[in-house]
Amino acid sequence: MDKIQLKDKAFKRFIPEEEIKSAIARVANEIKRDIEGKDVLFVCILNGAFMFASELMAEMDEAYEVTFARYSSYAGTNSTNILREIMPIKEEVAGRTVILLEDIIDTGFTMYHVQEKLRAAGAAEVKLATMLFKPESLRCELKPDYVGIQIPPAFIVGHGLDYDGLGRAYRDIYVIDE
Repeated sequence: MDKIQLKDKAFKRFIPEEEIKSAIARVANEIKRDIEGKDVLFVCILNGAFMFASELMAEMDEAYEVTFARYSSYAGTNSTNILREIMPIKEEVAGRTVILLEDIIDTGFTMYHVQEKLRAAGAAEVKLATMLFKPESLRCELKPDYVGIQIPPAFIVGHGLDYDGLGRAYRDIYVIDE
């Protein structure tokens, strides 16, 4: 589909599924190169990263440990700058390499604070893999280790990303059509 409607907003196709899958395969290869021989815990950040994490782990094709966590700092299309921990990481992180799997880095606020929390809990190293990165929107000291696709500061949905809970299941990524 070239265009979709979610609630009061219209969106147009922005990144096709084929480009997303290619970027995820590249990121998987970069991660595999860096983690050989390490005790790794992958943490899928819900809800948005579920598709990215699933596709990335299929590309990894090895017996890595995967867990899930959920944080929130958004309401509608805007960051609230208040981090809420909805579902914390339950696995032991001390002495391990933790790789956070995120759908998109926008302001960076959420992942900055999650990384700090994991370092304080004794993780040997904390890395960040993101399907999408908006460098122009970054508002804190955060540098993702693995980036699928860099995009401009626009509101997007699809491939795990939503607008007020809708739009996650689209295979392509759509940008708001203003």
